[in-house]
Amino acid sequence: MSTHSSKQAVKTELYASKSPLEWAITNNGTLYTAQIPIDENGEVVAGGIEAQARQTLDNLKHTLECAGTDMNAVLQVLIYVTDREYLKTVNQVYAEYFSAPYPNRAALVISGLAREEMLVELVVYAAVA
Repeated sequence: MSTHSSKQAVKTELYASKSPLEWAITNNGTLYTAQIPIDENGEVVAGGIEAQARQTLDNLKHTLECAGTDMNAVLQVLIYVTDREYLKTVNQVYAEYFSAPYPNRAALVISGLAREEMLVELVVYAAVA
């Protein structure tokens, strides 16, 4: 059985995390990424759920562009929020970044994310050439 892999990191301009991770990995035509609401200094943006959703989606857009693709390549999005009430705002912002046919998605309400001040995180799968 072959375990050949073409796994490659996507080089972005996003804040270089101190954690052992890449902002995005591609392998066999799929891009895997998780995006959070941080700015260029690695700080979680202020301004509540709308600002955080927008920053997270801007980070996603940037990552996809660095991989040579765009938002239309997104196949699936897993949305994590820390309060059910945030979903309405996330949906409004999300609709500004995606158009039909929309990615498949799931939304989960969880008790907390890795950084306490984070209100939203996205896990995304996209097709790449």
